[in-house]
Parts: sequence; C-alpha cells; structure tokens
Amino acid sequence: MKKAFLLPIILIFASKLNAQEIFCNVQVNASQIQTSDRKVFQTLQTAIYEFVNNTKWSNTNVKNEERIECTFLINIKEKVSNDEYKASIQVQSTRPVYGTSYKSTMLNYLDNNFRFRYLEYQALEFNENTHISNLTSVLAYYVYIVLGLDFDTFSEYGGATYFIKAQNIVNNAQNAREIGWKAFESDKNRYWLAHDLLDTRYEEIHSCFYRYYRGGMDIMAEKSDDARYEITEALEELRGIYRENPSAFILKLFFDAKSDEIIKIYSEAFPNEQARIIKLLTEIDPANSTKYQAITAKSRGK
Repeated sequence: MKKAFLLPIILIFASKLNAQEIFCNVQVNASQIQTSDRKVFQTLQTAIYEFVNNTKWSNTNVKNEERIECTFLINIKEKVSNDEYKASIQVQSTRPVYGTSYKSTMLNYLDNNFRFRYLEYQALEFNENTHISNLTSVLAYYVYIVLGLDFDTFSEYGGATYFIKAQNIVNNAQNAREIGWKAFESDKNRYWLAHDLLDTRYEEIHSCFYRYYRGGMDIMAEKSDDARYEITEALEELRGIYRENPSAFILKLFFDAKSDEIIKIYSEAFPNEQARIIKLLTEIDPANSTKYQAITAKSRGK
C-alpha cells in the first residue's frame, strides 16, 4: 500500500520540477473575418496555447511558479484561402522583480508579417532542424526570443543558447514563401532581431539587461539609490550600440519595452541624476526624447 501511495506523489513532484519554462496567454482575434463558423478560431487559439505551454523548450528545470509569463496576441486580418490567413502577432513578456509584486516588461513587439496555414484540428508540428510550417516556426521563434531575454537578466549572456535556436529557425525558413525571415525584406524583422541579439557589435545589450535587472531592479525595493545608479550605468552601455548604428533594431526593441518604466524609475531620482539620464536618453533614444521630459515633470508634481 505504501508503494502504491508514494508513486503518484513522486510523479507529481517530478512534474513540478520539470514543468515547461513558459506560461503563455494566447488570444486569437478574428473579428475582421466575415464567416458564420467562428469555431475554427477558438480551436486555433486552443491549439496554439497547448503547443506553446506543453512543449519543453529547453533542458532547464523550473518550478511552476518560476515559469516565464508572456502573451501572444494574434490578430487575423484576412482569410486568404480555406486554410490560409494573414495576421499580426504581438509578443509581450514580463519578468517579476525580486522582493516585489511588480512585473517588469521585457518585450513588447508587434510583428505585422504573420501569414500561416491552419486546418481545424490539425496537429501543430515543429522541428528545430527544418521548416515544417510558418505557424509553428513563428511561435517557436518568439518563444526562444522570450526565453533568451529572460535568461539574459539572470546571468550575463545567459540567453545566448536561445538566441542561437531562434537564429536556426530563421536559417531553416530562408526558402519559405512567407515573408519576415529574410534580410533583404526589411531592416526590422525576425531575421534582424535574431541577428542583432547575436551580433558582437551589439554585445553591450546583454550586459545592459543583466545590470539593469540584477544590479538594479532586483534591489530597488531595498536600496533604491544604489539600484538607480546601476540602472544608469547599464543604460550607459547602450551608448556604444547607438554610436555603432543609431538605427539598430535592438535599441528600438529595448526602448519600446522599457521607456515608460525608465520614466517612473527616475521620477524619484535626485535632480542631478535626472539631468544625467535625460541627456543620455535624448542621445540614444531620440524618438522618445520629448517623452523623457516627463521625468522632471513627474518629480515636480510629487
């Protein structure tokens, strides 16, 4: 009797230690599609949810409560044929900040070139070594980007393994009919995102992520002044990327996710800190230069 009782407990414990790394909320919006049968879109949403959340994406063992939270928002814009759709996918991911209930945005990216085939109830298949379908290749690609960015915040260059996997998906898709995978199609697409995350010219992005979180955000609750100093030093590292290539995709990706958070962080800073960070941000993120003036405005409004 004891053995029969212990076995399921052991299996439950093991499953918790080997849980999937990702907890992904999936939303499929097909409001633009005129059809009387909308069940296929619910089936698609369920299939994507199960594919992303039930696949083991790495050899890392995590507990359920440690899974990386992300959201895939898929907006279907056009039904091209009986089984083919044009859509966009917005990928968002967050990272909890140590000692707080706050979740910091890691990624907030909209990919407008998401074309795929899907028949209701078909199995979603993926192979790291070949391009089977654009649907699963795109989903897996963004899972690896999310994993890589998160792992970068816990150890310097910690996400490299996952960025390489994302780049392998890009390489496998070079003969795909769908766009988004090739260098010549755009300077800001899936090809360039994976490329920039592995390009040694932009290696400062990885140390920036690590210092921003481990030396900054994770101690903000206890040592806010020290945390802000470390975040400033982390952001200073991006100056080298900007001077190398002011239009680097990786900079846009970073500030699309972090600009609002940075404003909140420095609204509590000393005036000299605010002046320094506004000067830096105005240089390396000129697209949001007006927005960063809110740092001092929020401070005056305290």
